Amino acid sequence: MSAELDPGLVGGIVRAALEEDRAFDDVTTLATVDASLEGRAIFLAKEAGVLAGMPVAAACFQALDPRCRLEQQVREGERFDRDAVLASVSGPVRALLQAERVALNFVQRLSGTATLTRAFVDAVAGTRAVILDTRKTTPGLRDLEKYAVRCGGGMNHRRDLAAMAMVKDNHREAIRREGRTLAEATAAIRAIRPSVAVEIEIDGLEQLDEALEAQPEWILLDNMPVAAMAEAVRRVGGRAKLEASGGVRLESVRAIAETGVDAISVGALTHGARALDISLELAF
Repeated sequence: MSAELDPGLVGGIVRAALEEDRAFDDVTTLATVDASLEGRAIFLAKEAGVLAGMPVAAACFQALDPRCRLEQQVREGERFDRDAVLASVSGPVRALLQAERVALNFVQRLSGTATLTRAFVDAVAGTRAVILDTRKTTPGLRDLEKYAVRCGGGMNHRRDLAAMAMVKDNHREAIRREGRTLAEATAAIRAIRPSVAVEIEIDGLEQLDEALEAQPEWILLDNMPVAAMAEAVRRVGGRAKLEASGGVRLESVRAIAETGVDAISVGALTHGARALDISLELAF
């Protein structure tokens, strides 16, 4: 198991996926393949990409039979070309066939996220901006998808609602309704959780001064024009870190990065990545 993945967490996710597929009751394999037959299969890339998820695939096979062994020819986070052999897995053929689809589902989707992340990271190379993910993840798979973002060279934003305080537009509306300022709201956050960073979301330069008065660690520039982002960078002058977010695309991310923001968050890394075409083929 990769040092970046908790084996207990992965084991639970894998078990649920295998049970969903009824892999332990695979009628075709159990009826047609002898329990004593041993073999080997290879993961073959049908297109180029960046690899992520092989430790999860290994857990799939070992959940069916602990004798299964997976060896990677391409490391996590490495680029690969079409027709590359990514890994091989050996063990009882029954287990290889029973876990095949679930293992591929994980590798294809996580590699898709890693590949898309690497494209965004490459697009901002040479600027100060880092590429962040968001909480727009598949329910139950957040830790795996955020792992895939790291494999692609991106960085993780807050994992959950307790990891960081983010005052978003709806929070601002509630705070205003209560007659409080952003500074008062930020002080209230720090009173109950002094160790967490605070980020305040704004969607226009007219909100910037009030956000700065609250002295947050981060200010999020949401769906703002590039020119406005550049002006925000100038006016903030390093007093807070700046994150750009909202509808970020590969075609636009370089221009956003060149405004001087510290980070750019891209929800599409986890909710819009296409699964890569990878197959598993018996090779014996």
